[in-house]
This record gives sequence, structure tokens and C-alpha cells, in this order.
Amino acid sequence: MAPKAIPMVLLAAYFFIGYFFLCLGTIQSQPTNRNAFGFIQNLTGGHKGEIVPGLSELKQYLQRFGYLDSEAVENVAEAQNYDDVNSIDYFDDVLESAIKAYQRNYNLNVTGTLDPPTVRQMMLPRCGFPDTVNGTTSFPISHDHDHDHDHNHDHDHVHKQLIHGVRHYSFFRGSPRWNKYQLTYRFVAGVQVPGTSNIRSIVYRAFQRWARVTRFTFTEVASNVQSDISIGFFRGYHGDNAPFDGTGGTIAHAYAPSVGWFHYDADEYWSENPNYYQMDLESVAVHEIGHLLGLDHSTVAAAIMYPSINSGAIKRELNADDINGIRALYAF
Repeated sequence: MAPKAIPMVLLAAYFFIGYFFLCLGTIQSQPTNRNAFGFIQNLTGGHKGEIVPGLSELKQYLQRFGYLDSEAVENVAEAQNYDDVNSIDYFDDVLESAIKAYQRNYNLNVTGTLDPPTVRQMMLPRCGFPDTVNGTTSFPISHDHDHDHDHNHDHDHVHKQLIHGVRHYSFFRGSPRWNKYQLTYRFVAGVQVPGTSNIRSIVYRAFQRWARVTRFTFTEVASNVQSDISIGFFRGYHGDNAPFDGTGGTIAHAYAPSVGWFHYDADEYWSENPNYYQMDLESVAVHEIGHLLGLDHSTVAAAIMYPSINSGAIKRELNADDINGIRALYAF
């Protein structure tokens, strides 16, 4: 009987070894727990008058997205003679005002504190373009771009004032728009990203959603042909003074007419049919194309131009606010 038992033992061993490596592969394919905005979770409950470790990062976040002015922060620091290392983590009047502005923009209770609903909103993945705060925002642009973009700019940093239309949608200062309706686009060399093999058809569908409600046509051209719009996947610092921050956080950004740059963050988990931790390629494309055409962020949560989107969410259909905004901008 013993000789017959040996093959069974070997078979069982082979089975368990194979199962082990299968499980290992599954584990390795799961997403990391890193979230570029995850630090905000630890600030829950913070309010004016406290010193909270990590508030300095929140101030950078609020400055990045248009709620804090760097000069104002410096002036307050000088006026209050901050000389302690903890001063940068001090919850002062300026920070409280910035949080209130953020809460108003996102239709949250205006408490001026880092209450749970505010923290949850701040932690959501979002577009890298700043929000409209008191009618203004800013976004950096650099001449030193190495992704084969063929546009020239008058300033290294373009500060844009936004004009609210019908309370919700917004435009850039001067309402910049394309001077033609036949636009070309191309995909430029960048980072190879899993889950994006169908990116051309995905972006085509996103463009068509805007074409159906406007007079625009969008035609793809070869990557070595000059185009109005260029699209690619990049990570970290990639030449436009608006670096990506890794998984979570900012997921993409695009520039107003007629710069024509549309960048996906290559470090996100992308998919055309996302699960709970992946970002939907088409939903993000529809949003960023809105920027390319001249729309800025909307305060309407159901609008495509709303700044944030949950992982796993599919949000591809234009809202009435998006349609009203683009038609008002171009007087369609």
C-alpha cells in the first residue's frame, strides 16, 4: 500500500504549490493602499486654535486647488510671528476661511472645521485643475514641455479669472474659446499603462458626447502630425509644472483653449469597465474634454464638470449644466 501513497502525496504537493503561486499572483495584482490624499483622514475633527500635525499638507492641498493664497499665508505668519516648528500646523483664521470656502463650493455644511463630510469630500480622486473660488483660480503652464506639444504661451504661469454662468458652470477669464469647430487630436508617447488598450475608441466616444451637443468635430491624426489637442499618460513631474501625485489624489488634467493638452495620471488604476478601486477612462475623458473646450469646474454634483469622482464610478453622460455651459460659451 505504501508505494501507492507516494504519488498521491506528490500530487497533493504539486496542487498546493500551484495554489500558493496562484494566490501570490492574485495578491500582487491588488492595488496598494496608498492614497495621495489619505493624510487628510488623520485631520478629522480639527478646528481653529489647534495645532494638528499634518495641517501643513492640508494648506498645500487648499493652495493647490485654489482656496489658499500663498502670499496671504505668508502675511499671516509674519503678522503672528510664527517662530515655532508647530506653527505651520496651526489652525488659524486663514485656514478656517479657506475651509469654509471649500465647504460652500461643495454644498457642505459651512462649519469651518474638518468635520467627517468635509474630510470625505477632500479625499476623493479629482481633476488636477483648481476649483473656482470667489470667481478666480490659477493653473501653472510651462514652456519647458518635452512631450512633443507644439503650442506657444505668453506666460509661464497663467492666472485665470472665472466667470460664473447661471450660478453653476464657469469659464476662464476672457472666455477663451477655439476659433474653429474642426479640431484634431493625437496620442503622444508617454507611459505604457495596463487597462488602456482600447484608449482610442474610449476617447473617441468621449469626444462624440460633446460633438452631439455642439458644432465641433474631432478627428484623430497620427502621433507625428501636429494637432490641436494632444493626449497621453504621464506620471510625476512631466514638463507642465503640474506634477501628478501617484495613486489617488489628482487623476488627470487638461488645459483651456487653445493649449490643447490632456494628461492622464499613469499611476492610477485605469479601466474601461472599472471595479471598486479603478478609475473609468471614459468618464475622466469626458470631463477633461470639457476643459479643452473652455469649461471650468461646476458646483453641480451631477455635472460632468464637477471636480471629483469616486473610484469605480461611471459618469459619462453630459448634464444639462454642462450642455448649457458649452452652448453659452460658444453661443450655439
